[in-house]
Amino acid sequence: MWPWLTRQVDRQLNRKLLMRQLVPLVRSLRAPPIAVTTLPIVADIMNDLPVARWVYYCVDDFAQWPGLDSETLANMERRVIERADILIAVSHGLADRIGSLGRAAALLSHGVDLDRWNGDEGSPPLAITEGLERPLVIFWGLVDRRIDVAFVRRMAGELDRGTVLLVGPDQDPDPTLAHIPRVVRRPAVKYEDLPLLAREAAALIMPYADLPVTRAMQPLKLKEYLATGKPAVVRNLPAVQEWGDAVDVADSAEEFAAAVKRRLASGLPEGQQQARRRLAEESWEAKASRFEQLIDARTIASSSTWQTLAG
Repeated sequence: MWPWLTRQVDRQLNRKLLMRQLVPLVRSLRAPPIAVTTLPIVADIMNDLPVARWVYYCVDDFAQWPGLDSETLANMERRVIERADILIAVSHGLADRIGSLGRAAALLSHGVDLDRWNGDEGSPPLAITEGLERPLVIFWGLVDRRIDVAFVRRMAGELDRGTVLLVGPDQDPDPTLAHIPRVVRRPAVKYEDLPLLAREAAALIMPYADLPVTRAMQPLKLKEYLATGKPAVVRNLPAVQEWGDAVDVADSAEEFAAAVKRRLASGLPEGQQQARRRLAEESWEAKASRFEQLIDARTIASSSTWQTLAG
C-alpha cells in the first residue's frame, strides 16, 4: 500500500497498487469471496473489486489517531460505512459512531487466548528485564501520544523502589516521557514472549489519556492483562467499564498512582480474581464463531434482519 492518502494522486496510486494485487487473487477463486477490511483505505476500491460483499470490521477510530490525516480518513471511512454490506464494531463507542452515520453495526468485542497466558513457569526471564530494579510496573503496546505523561510521572514519582517499564514500538511519544525517573523504555518483544514479560510484572498498567481516540478504542491488551492473573490499573475509559470489577480504575493521576502502590503492596484481590472468571466466555474461538455467523449471507437476508443484530 502507498502510505500517504492526503493528495488525490496518493489515493489514485494506492488504488492502483491494491487493485493490481487483489483482482488476480479474487478472480483465481472459484466463487466471489467476502472482503473484510479493518481499515478505511479501501474506500476507493469497493465499487470495483469483484467480491460478493464487503464487511467493515471497525476496530478503531483511525481518524482520531495522532499523526494521521484525520480529515481524509474520516471521509474515507464514511464512504466505507455507506458502501459496506455488513458492519461490525468492537466497542459500543464505535458502534454508536457508525449509528450516527445512519447505519447499524453489530457489536463484537475482542477475545483472548487464555491458554497462551498460562506460561511456562520454568522459562528464563526476558533479557529486557534483567538488571531492572524490582518491582516492575509494566505497560506493553504502542508508545505514542495516547500515553498520559502526567499519569506516568505521578505514578513513577511516588514509587519508593522499582521500575516503570514501557515495552513497545515508539510512534512520536511525548518527548518528556524519556526523562521521567524510574521510567524505562524497551522495544517491542515477540507476541509469544508477552506471557513471559507479564510473569515478571508486579502490576500491569494502561495509563492512557482521556482522548477521543482512546474513548473509542477497545484495547486488545485489556483482556490479555486480565488473563495474566496480575493486578492491573487502568485509566477510566469506556472500554474498561465492563471489566471495572476486575481491575483498578482511576480517573486522575493521583488515583492511578495510589492504586498502583496499593496493588504492589497487596497483589490481586480476591474479588477481582473472581470477576476475571468471565474471561472463559471471551475466547477467540467463540469470537470467531460469532464473526462467522455475522458475515454469513443468511444473516443479512433483509435490512430488518440486520437491524436485530446490532448490539
